[in-house]
Amino acid sequence: MSSASKAPIRVAVTGAAGQIGYALLPLIAKGDAFGPDQPVILQLLDLPFALKSLEGSVMELQDGAYPLVQNVIATADPVEGFKDADYAILVGAFPRKAGMERKDLLEKNSNIFKEQGRVINEHASPNIKVLVVGNPANTNALILRHFAPRVPAKNISALTRLDHNRSIGQVATKLGVLPSAVRKVTVWGNHSSTQYPDLSHATVDKDGARSKAMELVGESWAREEMLPIVAKRGAAIISARGASSAMSAANAAANHMRSWVTGTAEDDWVSMAIVSDGSYDVPEGLVYSFPVTCSEGEWHIVQGLSIDDFSRARMDATAKELIEERDTALAFVGTA
Repeated sequence: MSSASKAPIRVAVTGAAGQIGYALLPLIAKGDAFGPDQPVILQLLDLPFALKSLEGSVMELQDGAYPLVQNVIATADPVEGFKDADYAILVGAFPRKAGMERKDLLEKNSNIFKEQGRVINEHASPNIKVLVVGNPANTNALILRHFAPRVPAKNISALTRLDHNRSIGQVATKLGVLPSAVRKVTVWGNHSSTQYPDLSHATVDKDGARSKAMELVGESWAREEMLPIVAKRGAAIISARGASSAMSAANAAANHMRSWVTGTAEDDWVSMAIVSDGSYDVPEGLVYSFPVTCSEGEWHIVQGLSIDDFSRARMDATAKELIEERDTALAFVGTA
């Protein structure tokens, strides 16, 4: 179907004037997030002080002459930003500042996502699909779910595709292969330092054969070297460039939506933080990263993977952190 014959979708982006938003908008406009033939109406939301900067982004979208962009709305009004939205990418969140405890960050963001959840519940499409990028992303998504009961739980997700992509990049670099040669990497749990990038079931196409990634890289490298590199990659990038990893985060958000909307590659899976259904003994209701395949706009948790003792311990540790975050955040918004 050509773009001329497809109805446009409404895509809300919060924090649209920020660094990640600035990097994300052209990816959406080019079709990298929703498909190369899918017209979009962009509904860009940010705080009042950021509207002047956001107007510059609107001018650049006009100057890009993107064929898929049918209209651009820039606003500080959440009702206007989420009105009839089919998709929402929630980049905006209160950033962690020097001296802030994690509970302080949870308090600030719990209230932000409580209000956004209410507006989405009342004004967005009832079938909206939501991706939370702003940190702490998993728990922000959990809070939003509580205050957007009209939205199906399966339509609310958080971003761990960045950690997934970082893991692929580390394996590809170590083995001297293209990232596309690395398959079936999994990121379990929280988008935090407790996350568990897992190569137990990953494969690599190298020298004309498909081999187990763990056999090629070695278990000690996978679990003692790669894990801390991936978990601390954001801090390393800030140290190197003096700013956050906006480019790779925006790319990961576009990847997440593209997989969700258009499907995953055959014989591969991706990582998405979704509302747990109890699979792999992860407590129901936590927003936890799982390996998933996607088809026809729906995700499906990959079932039946063997879990060794090391993996079980890491998976339980990140779940414990998410339980603690959930309880703290829900206490702040009064629904504990």
